[in-house]
Amino acid sequence: MKGIERNLEAGIFASRWLLAPFYVGLSLSLVLLLITFIREFIEIVPEALHAAPSTVIVTVLSLVDIVMVSNLVLLIIFAGYEIFISKIDTSNHEDRPDWMGLVSFSDLKIKLMGTIVAISGIELLKTFVNIKAHDTSEVYLRIALHLTFVVSGVLFALMDRLASGHEAPNDGYPAEAPAHTPKPK
Repeated sequence: MKGIERNLEAGIFASRWLLAPFYVGLSLSLVLLLITFIREFIEIVPEALHAAPSTVIVTVLSLVDIVMVSNLVLLIIFAGYEIFISKIDTSNHEDRPDWMGLVSFSDLKIKLMGTIVAISGIELLKTFVNIKAHDTSEVYLRIALHLTFVVSGVLFALMDRLASGHEAPNDGYPAEAPAHTPKPK
């Protein structure tokens, strides 16, 4: 019976590798985001000299959106792979990001929500830069959506903090070890 249990557990443990193709797909999606970034950039370059400043600002904000999403995808790839599949052996490579291996699933959720709020804020800013192109109800809807993301993010962080026993949130860096205090004699 122990042999069956051991084999079942080994199979369940090995099933984590079924997630690997998802992370490969996300890695390939970075190429799509790069293509989109280059296309947006190339489209604005000839127009930049004669376009209205608001047009250039909106396009640059779109580029910022793409970069933020790309950073988030990369974070999800690294952290998700290390959390759910296997540690990434970079053999102490000098370019290894400091946060790699330190982002927990909880941290990942908070960073995801923070990025969504930031992207929503950028979209709202793009709306205000080009306010004449939007009717009032659309502007109010975008404000309500952004506020919903903000409140959701705050509630996510609050729930996470409550669930962790009121510990200070992990910012991706290791916490300093408490000073050693010798026991009184």
